[in-house]
Amino acid sequence: MKEEHKAAELDLRLWRQLYQTYTLLKRCEDSIFEEHGLTTEQYAVLVSIEFLGEPARITDIARWLERSTNSISMIVDRMVKAGLIRRVRDKGDRRVVFVSKTSKAESRFKPATVASFESIRKMLSPVPYEDRHSLFNLLGEVKYAILRCLNPGADIEEIKRSELKQAAGTKEWLKKYGSPSSAKAKGQSCEKRRSKNKKKTK
Repeated sequence: MKEEHKAAELDLRLWRQLYQTYTLLKRCEDSIFEEHGLTTEQYAVLVSIEFLGEPARITDIARWLERSTNSISMIVDRMVKAGLIRRVRDKGDRRVVFVSKTSKAESRFKPATVASFESIRKMLSPVPYEDRHSLFNLLGEVKYAILRCLNPGADIEEIKRSELKQAAGTKEWLKKYGSPSSAKAKGQSCEKRRSKNKKKTK
């Protein structure tokens, strides 16, 4: 019973750690993207379009972001009104709608991405390289367990294969947006923002 109690206590502490980490990460992302005229949700949609290729279907964007099609459609509607993306109808089937980025979105997306990469490096810098591999794999197992809870019939192996295909584009993504030199030159770290915010509150 004592071992079970310890395990339950550790589970709760771990859940709290994950939740707090997510909350702080979200706050940091909100701050970064706000500086570049984007919300975190808008940026996520632009990232998915970049990875999926333009034009991208709303259903594919929703799947890529693990969101419902309806919620992504609402975000897309607001982004169209804001001039960040445009709708493109399929010539063969007018019912199918694609979206692509506008020049306005492009001008905000690249500097936001460079700043985001710098922030990611800063946050992960205390964790040794090999430990990051372990962390990646452990978080993956938690993610797949959550997917099974949400959808008991989910084909986890197919999801893993799909993720490997998506990961193949990471090198190109890094070449385009993530070079360490450009991140240092153009990005702004969470630490600098925190210092800046402290000055404002004084």
